[in-house]
Parts: sequence; C-alpha cells; structure tokens
Amino acid sequence: MDHIQGYRELASRIIYEDNHILVVNKAASEIVQGDKTGDTPMVEKYKEVLKQKYKKPGNVFLGIVHRLDRPTTGVIIFAKTSKSLTRLSEMIRNRKVRKIYWAVTADPMPHREGELTHYMIKNEKKNRSVAHPYDREGAKKAVLRYRLKGESDRYFLYEVELVTGRHHQIRAQFSAMGSPLRGDLKYGFHTSNNDGSIHLHARQIMFEHPVRNDNIVLYAPVPEDNLWKYFENNYS
Repeated sequence: MDHIQGYRELASRIIYEDNHILVVNKAASEIVQGDKTGDTPMVEKYKEVLKQKYKKPGNVFLGIVHRLDRPTTGVIIFAKTSKSLTRLSEMIRNRKVRKIYWAVTADPMPHREGELTHYMIKNEKKNRSVAHPYDREGAKKAVLRYRLKGESDRYFLYEVELVTGRHHQIRAQFSAMGSPLRGDLKYGFHTSNNDGSIHLHARQIMFEHPVRNDNIVLYAPVPEDNLWKYFENNYS
C-alpha cells in the first residue's frame, strides 16, 4: 500500500476494532480472500493497514471468519488473534452469528414476508447455484427469511436473514422466486450495475464477543449509490 489516500480509504471503512476483532465494510470490487484473479484480497489489505496503524515491524495476524461474494457489499468480521478466530469460526458453524442483508429487486416477491426453503446444487464450472423446490441427490437445504422493508417508484427493498449459509443463497433463492437482485446478471436480472456490484448488502451483524462475551450489534453503511441512499435515508 503505497499511497496515503489508499490507506485512508481502507481505514475509513473500519466499522469496529478492538484487540480481538476487526469489522470492515466491504466494497463491491473486493474479494475477501485470494482467488484465481490474483487481485489483492481484503485480508492482505487490512493486514497492511494494521501494520501501518500500529507500526508493527513483523507479520500481522488477521484471520478470515466468513466471506461475501465479490459483487456483494457490507459487514465482514476478521479475527486479530487465533483465539478469537477459533471461537468466531465455531460460532459461524453453529449459526450463532446473525446476519441481516438488504436486497433490492425490480419484481416483488410473492408475499410481503415469509420463509423460503430450497435445495441448492452448485455448479463449480459456472460458479453458480440453482435453487430447486424439492430435494434431490447432491442438494443442500437452504432456508432464509425475508420481509418487505421499503419501496421506491421502481424497486423493492427486502430485509433478509439467512438461516443456512449456502453458495450464492440469497441470489439463487430470490431468482427462483422470479425476483432477481438488481444488477445480478448471473441470476437473471436484465442489466448490470455500472460498478459491477449487485444490490445485495450485508447490513447488520449480531454476535457474542469471542473474548468479552458481551453482545455486539454492528451496521454497515450502504454504498454511495442513489438507490441505496434513498432506502437508507427512508427506511433505516
């Protein structure tokens, strides 16, 4: 990280930090961990941020607790110690971390609120999942809850809570209901967003602190986008 401006931009997206955890607002263009693109992942960027911030001469530990798809924005937790990484990873596995997403569609869901259950099959080659209404061989059960939170003249804002955490779960399940997310070409929306994002934002996360054991509730501001800002200003 050569530029002060880059450091400041990354540092400005830190939502919460203490000795044990770092919580960051992910941008749409970022990957959480390295992949075949060779792009620098968030975990490496924020190791450098912490190294500069605390003037650490050696390596900085930063563990990946969970992930978001590249075009998705919002709250991400990193662990600053191996102890907190172990505990947070266990909490994720045991579904003790609550995540609330905001999802925007052009076509309304069939009901104002409800629970969706599908059976997901992932296509590794296409990096895509299909949500089937009935169980079939090789499928994983996917469950989420949703409710209509707001409307604009052309779009609908839904609050979504994942019960399970499957590959592209919200994207695939909403698409299966005829309501693909705005900008999500992969799952059936008709146009892309200019910045390559989709209108899916990890808005809120709730969990027990891995060391202090108090309850943590954190929010990620929405991206600098007129539609997102409309919903945030009117329906937060």
